[in-house]
Amino acid sequence: MKKAEFHRKIRKTHRWLGLILGIQFLFWTIGGLYFSWSNMDEVHGDHQKAHIHPLESDIKLANPQDIIQKIKLKDTVNYIFDIRLIQLLGEPVYQIFYSKEHDRDKKIQLAYATSGELRSPLTKKEATEVAQQNFSDDGKVKIVEYLTTTNGHHEYRESPLPAYAVTFDHPSNTTVYVSAELGTVQKFRNNKWRIFDFLWMLHTMDYQSRDNISNWLLRAFSIFGLLTISTGFILFFVSQRKSK
Repeated sequence: MKKAEFHRKIRKTHRWLGLILGIQFLFWTIGGLYFSWSNMDEVHGDHQKAHIHPLESDIKLANPQDIIQKIKLKDTVNYIFDIRLIQLLGEPVYQIFYSKEHDRDKKIQLAYATSGELRSPLTKKEATEVAQQNFSDDGKVKIVEYLTTTNGHHEYRESPLPAYAVTFDHPSNTTVYVSAELGTVQKFRNNKWRIFDFLWMLHTMDYQSRDNISNWLLRAFSIFGLLTISTGFILFFVSQRKSK
């Protein structure tokens, strides 16, 4: 192959690589601008989270060991991983995390912290009340969905299921996600977060989980970008030498 033909093919390949990489560089730039100019508190919906008054310190709490014995009457409990005190619709409630086998098939049981009585996971009505209590802005509930998978609700990925997605009729189109078994709000998702998440997907080039910054596509584009820039310098110096 003649040197001139070789150089021509190099230039053609360089142009196509430049076009493809240029589109991705444009996505990276747009994403970087949005990330740097965004208020992360607004993206996370922190400004929409209502202040919940803490529990009084003089409440009388039931012995967690007595509650564990009640759980054992209906299920096998070999390991206790955690016991937490939360406030659920104004009442103190225990979250008890347990399992039959170590580090496998963890289960959650809610129990009223004052009486020690076990309670069921949240109903649709209770989850809606929890969402309304935690949403500080004015807005009527538009729709409530019960989720057993995150299909159609990718913004709730890798979060506890089952859950209720409570969407408010609000300019921000905010959805509050409430875990049925934990009894607590897990996420606030609004339009600003959705734009952020979409641009983050383009930024990481992870079009499935969106959070893997070590995927091979991103690595490949980084390498191709380096090669394209290096080739550009080589072509520049070659043309400079020819012009002398």
